[in-house]
Amino acid sequence: MTRFLRAVLAVALSLATTATVAKGADAPAQAGIRALPRIVFLGDSLTAGYGIEKNQAVPALVQKRLTAEGYHYDVVNAGVSGDTSEGGVTRLNWSLQGDVAVLVIELGGNDGLRGLPPSRTRGNLEKIIQTAKARHIAVLLTGMEAPPNYGEAYTSEFRQVFRDVAREQKVAFMPFYLEGIAGNPRLNISDGIHPNPQGARIVADNVWRYLEPLLKQAHT
Repeated sequence: MTRFLRAVLAVALSLATTATVAKGADAPAQAGIRALPRIVFLGDSLTAGYGIEKNQAVPALVQKRLTAEGYHYDVVNAGVSGDTSEGGVTRLNWSLQGDVAVLVIELGGNDGLRGLPPSRTRGNLEKIIQTAKARHIAVLLTGMEAPPNYGEAYTSEFRQVFRDVAREQKVAFMPFYLEGIAGNPRLNISDGIHPNPQGARIVADNVWRYLEPLLKQAHT
């Protein structure tokens, strides 16, 4: 993780803003065909698939896993590179259009890069979760780490925000989105932060461990 956190410091704080949607997920239902419920990944460049092909990004890989396992959902990649948790709040209503069954929240990395107050990140995550829960949408929150240049106190407080929010809001929680690939040059593109195709497969497998129980609950 140390190499990952150091690499974060070398990356520009603003990436080209891009939004991507999993193939077919944003298309209107064809006449006579009922649209499938959606799983929305609300995130930043780690969700968008920065540096790799759209079909290699985590949401697309989860879509393939769902199909292989016999689950009938459309996965929406609502990842915007450079986005903060506040940006997630701003575009939440758009992202939750349609029949959304599950919201996966992968936000906060850019908050940490910019040294934003952890209390602000906390408030934004709470708003997103509360909005989703009010619409009876299951939530999976993923944790993130802040770079070490703001000091140990900041990084510790930042890390704890995600844990506290998940516990207090009673939602599923994945402690670290980049678990198992952070700091490993073989699993990241040249910037040392964003997963390459192999790394994205590991992330998708990790996400699946937390996502599938939510899907099983929905089918019981």
